[in-house]
Amino acid sequence: MNEKANEETLAEQLEASPEKNAASEKTLAEQAPSSFECRSCGYVYEPAKGDNQNKISPGTLFEDLPETWRCPVCSVPRSQFIDIGAVGAPSGFAENLDYGLGVNRLTPNQKNLLIFGALGLGFLFFLSLYGLG
Repeated sequence: MNEKANEETLAEQLEASPEKNAASEKTLAEQAPSSFECRSCGYVYEPAKGDNQNKISPGTLFEDLPETWRCPVCSVPRSQFIDIGAVGAPSGFAENLDYGLGVNRLTPNQKNLLIFGALGLGFLFFLSLYGLG
């Protein structure tokens, strides 16, 4: 009984704040953690892989690495690394958001509503042609 009450409360919260849900939706580029490249040797620290040599577990963000952490290849400090963006994210995504009449800034749910709404409207127009005959 308690689980059902929790589910209903969660459903009410989701329905009550659609703006909050749309604002919390993130693109692939925003979801993926950034990778960092060593300016000295080219080693790339990927959070998804971690660093086995220094016993850094997979999923550890670069910002969460200890201050004493150094490049496993050339031993330079963290300050010598540059942010090269997310490995799994589409490149140039942030620059392309302004193209496409604003459609690129829509969240996935808004795009679905636009696409299927247009298809439904087209279908209604098609059915209205039967009234002409």
